[in-house]
Amino acid sequence: MIICRIVAPSRLRATGATERVSFDLVSHYALGLPDPDMRAGFPDAAERVRAGRERLGARALEVALQRDPTLRERAGESGVRALLRDTEVFLERIARALASGDPGQVREWADWIAPVYRRRKVPMDDLVTLCEGLRSALAAVLAPAEQAAAGIALDQAIETFRRYRRIAGDARKRSRILTALYKGG
Repeated sequence: MIICRIVAPSRLRATGATERVSFDLVSHYALGLPDPDMRAGFPDAAERVRAGRERLGARALEVALQRDPTLRERAGESGVRALLRDTEVFLERIARALASGDPGQVREWADWIAPVYRRRKVPMDDLVTLCEGLRSALAAVLAPAEQAAAGIALDQAIETFRRYRRIAGDARKRSRILTALYKGG
C-alpha cells in the first residue's frame, strides 16, 4: 500500500499497489534533511582524489611512516596493511567532503571510526600522523583552493582524533614518571 502523494492525515489512504510515495514536502525521507549536493563544492577535485585513491593512500602512509618511524614496528606488517586499506576509505570521505563543500563529513567519519581504531589498539596520535600524511599527499592533485577545503576537513578529523585521545584506554605511549606515580612503583 503506497501513497500517491502526501496529503492531510484525514485523506491519507493507499489507492493501489502501483502508486508511489512523493516526498515533495520533505527533502530527506528519514531525517527531514536534504541529501548533500555533490556539486556544491569541488566535484572535479573529488573525482581526481577518487581516481588516484590507491596512489594517494600509499603516498600518505609513506609520509606518515617517515614522520614517525616507530609506527611500522608498533603496528606490524598487518597493521600497516590495514592502515593502507583504511586510507582509501578516508580518501573517499575527503572526496565526498570536497564534492559537497561540507567538511563535516570527514569529522563525522572520524567520530565513527575512532572506536574501531581504539579496539584495534591503534593510538589516535598515529591517525593524526596519517592525516598529516594525507594532507601532504593531496597537495599533488589539488589546487590551492581545493587544498584549503581538504585542509579544513582534515583539521576537523584531527580535532576529533585528539578528543578521543584524551579518553582513558588510548594505546599511546605513557610517560614513565606518570606511570610510576599512578602504579605506586
